[in-house]
Amino acid sequence: MFDVMKGIRVVEIGSFVFVPLATAVLADWGAEVIKIEHPRTGDPYRGLTTAGTTTHFEGVNLSFQYANRGKRSLGLDLTKPEGRALLDEVLAKADVFVTNLRPSVREKLGLGVEAVRKVNPDIVYVRGSGYGQKGEQTETAALDGTAYWARAGVATALTPPDMDRPIGQRPAFGDVMAAMTLAGGIAAALFGRANNGKPPVVDVALMNVGMWQLQRDILGAPYEKVDTTQRIVGRTERNPLTNNYLTSDGRFISLAIVNPDSYWAELCGVLGRPDLIGDERFANAKVRQQNVEACVAEFDAIFAAHDLAYWTRELTRFSGAWAPYQRPSDLHSDPVALDNGFFTELDIDGETKIKAVSSPINFDEFDGPRTMPGAPEVGQHGEEILLELGHDWEEIVALKDKGVIT
Repeated sequence: MFDVMKGIRVVEIGSFVFVPLATAVLADWGAEVIKIEHPRTGDPYRGLTTAGTTTHFEGVNLSFQYANRGKRSLGLDLTKPEGRALLDEVLAKADVFVTNLRPSVREKLGLGVEAVRKVNPDIVYVRGSGYGQKGEQTETAALDGTAYWARAGVATALTPPDMDRPIGQRPAFGDVMAAMTLAGGIAAALFGRANNGKPPVVDVALMNVGMWQLQRDILGAPYEKVDTTQRIVGRTERNPLTNNYLTSDGRFISLAIVNPDSYWAELCGVLGRPDLIGDERFANAKVRQQNVEACVAEFDAIFAAHDLAYWTRELTRFSGAWAPYQRPSDLHSDPVALDNGFFTELDIDGETKIKAVSSPINFDEFDGPRTMPGAPEVGQHGEEILLELGHDWEEIVALKDKGVIT
């Protein structure tokens, strides 16, 4: 898609979404990514299709596709000496090693920082984790639903106080945030290595990413008299121009105008109510706040008179901040998403093609179309990778017979 990382080789031993999606972003940017998987079971995320916990299309695990697009797969049994030796050959020619294996597993497989750097002293060593590399929970199993959503306070902050239990997150909600964070950290590490010759160790923890996302609440928490996250702010407690309004077809429009006096006259004109401009009840922000219930009621009636499509057309003439509340299905035809290349077409097998969301960083005003290979099958590229490393077919067949490779 882009070539800003062309020539960079990344080796990933990762599972599920957080770490694999980070390296998928690097593949988007032109890096060569080799995914190391168990030769028979592969990344366990592949199995979620048969488990019924992820969406599939014509037998294709859509979630695995977006998190592993553009990679090559090498199936290696790392518990066998031959498999571990082959990994060293791959690492010796790599720029980056990325993993989410727990410390004890890394130690067992000889994949700690010192061991990997004996093979390649210049490699950038990257760890994705749930709770970081220090303290009592370094070995605790973690997914974004636990470390990011629950432990970091995100769920509590977003759950309305009248609910009897915390709301659940959308699939991989924290993973995708952490993945972009990790991809940025890897890019910074490569820049640092190029600048001073020293390859850093990079760590990103899901819990830390959740805290980063919630930092405004966390920063203020020691100084608040009450827990402000556990209180719903009513629609008539706020600036009427930072609110949501229901349309005639049951959809919503969001207004987010934090300096309302600058936009009041323009908005009233676009809404077809120029009479409100001179209404003494709404003369300025201070007065509108004093008459907030009346102002919200006027806006409720205005927006309820027409459907979402009407207001989407009319508000294109308005220079303030607004947006329709969209459903995921709406994004596939959203002109902004299409015009700006916010989708990438993944070619699964030469015939099946799906639209995945593009990684949210653009280069050189690229406007598409964006296309790239889909996720590989387990060990799909094993033979070609070993041939590139100098192994001949006789060796490859012998390794297959021993179950070392796929």
